[in-house]
Amino acid sequence: MMILIAGPYRSGTGDDPALMAANLARLEEAAWPIFQAGHVPMIGEWVALPVLRSAGVADVADPLAEQVLYPAAERLLAHCDAVLRLPGTSTGADQDVAIAQKRGLPVYYRLEDVPGARGGTGTRMRSSATTMSPSNSARASAKNSDGS
Repeated sequence: MMILIAGPYRSGTGDDPALMAANLARLEEAAWPIFQAGHVPMIGEWVALPVLRSAGVADVADPLAEQVLYPAAERLLAHCDAVLRLPGTSTGADQDVAIAQKRGLPVYYRLEDVPGARGGTGTRMRSSATTMSPSNSARASAKNSDGS
């Protein structure tokens, strides 16, 4: 399944780039466990932000951003099979859930409810402060390939 990961991105940030980056990192924390479960993770900002950059928009406060951020997620939902709604106040994520429900798509509120996802120690959720360097990536691959 392709699973849209929905949660706060701009909400509560005052459009502070560092806070938005931290929110995006929290969304991305769910990507590996979803992928590991055999699915394709998707986040609307992975599509919307490059579109905005290519349109010359440098700030999400730009009026054009409203024409891209929510519509990108809505268009993605036409290709997704489910939504994982992460905690936190978010108008956009709430819209994603409403669209998914209208289309009859499953909406999961906990990662462990995603088919094939393992809870507890089998699911590696990283703190938003952790970055994935090539050496960390190699260690994570080696650790996961031996079943631990």
